[in-house]
Amino acid sequence: MLLLNNNFKHMAKRAIFDKKNILVTGGAGFIGSHLCDELVRDNKVICIDDFSTGDEKNIDHLLADPNFSFIKHDVSEPIELEKLPELKKFKIEFQGIQDIYHLACPTSPANFDNNKIANILALSYGTKNIMDLAVKHQARVVHFSSSVVYGGRSVDEHKVSEDKIGQVDMNSKRASYDEGKRFAETIVSTYRAVHQLDAKVMRLFRTYGPRMKLNDGHLIPDFIFNALDNKDLEIPGNENFASAFCYVSDVVDAALKLMEAETPLIVNVGSDVDIKLSDLAQKIIDMLGAKSNIKYVPEILFFTPLNLPNISRAREELGWMPIVTLEKGLEKTIHDLRASKGLKTIKQAL
Repeated sequence: MLLLNNNFKHMAKRAIFDKKNILVTGGAGFIGSHLCDELVRDNKVICIDDFSTGDEKNIDHLLADPNFSFIKHDVSEPIELEKLPELKKFKIEFQGIQDIYHLACPTSPANFDNNKIANILALSYGTKNIMDLAVKHQARVVHFSSSVVYGGRSVDEHKVSEDKIGQVDMNSKRASYDEGKRFAETIVSTYRAVHQLDAKVMRLFRTYGPRMKLNDGHLIPDFIFNALDNKDLEIPGNENFASAFCYVSDVVDAALKLMEAETPLIVNVGSDVDIKLSDLAQKIIDMLGAKSNIKYVPEILFFTPLNLPNISRAREELGWMPIVTLEKGLEKTIHDLRASKGLKTIKQAL
């Protein structure tokens, strides 16, 4: 606690004007854009993304907001925010940056092989560069890690706690992401110890909601999109494949609560309610009244069975738990994808 209090005293020397300056890396991505939506209500938000897997349409509605600014940049390259003319209005040279949410990393199950080098660069150089910014501005950090740090789902232990030491093959075909996420946590914890930073780690489990990309290996949007056309819903693997899915607004809520936590926590964030993918697919078929069938296809490298989270630490330390039911989350996601499908059909017609 003493280290954190020292940090707050240091931060108090900065002149904070009407609102805090907050940096979101990967802010044009699925989760990052929802986080920007929430933060810009009461803060000035700088969104960094290189559109490797993010999408400009996710932040189009924010570009006219004077409290929002977008910078196209690859985080694996250093950046000096105070020298960018488009950020002069944020007075970074005087106010600095107060909070950093670090999400930047290419995430595309369908195109995983194409992003392997980008993965290791974002998770190594990228994380180092962001932590250097945190040191420079004495900013608080929430680093978005992943449940993959625990390794694959074990037969006898489905719910994992934060103190579990995971097992990951550093030479596997998935290692650029799995081992990269582990190393990124090491960078964050080392900077925290050496520079006495207020830095926390969110280990995120599977998340879904509006703005997920289609035909990208993310099952829920692809299930919905195919069901809208009465096409087969394809499950990679067999009828025993199960997982848990947390709605994006719950994840954003956890991130905001974690930033305000008084201790440097590592926290699991996700749903701990298991569901077979076949049952999930059937639920979507029933909700849409579709005539689709369920089909099993070969496994996808990046979409494999994972453990469920033990979320007792998030519940006890943050007062957080997922509140959006799967049914309600699917309804909202279906509504968004119906609109996206309609726009896509209109563009094709033109």
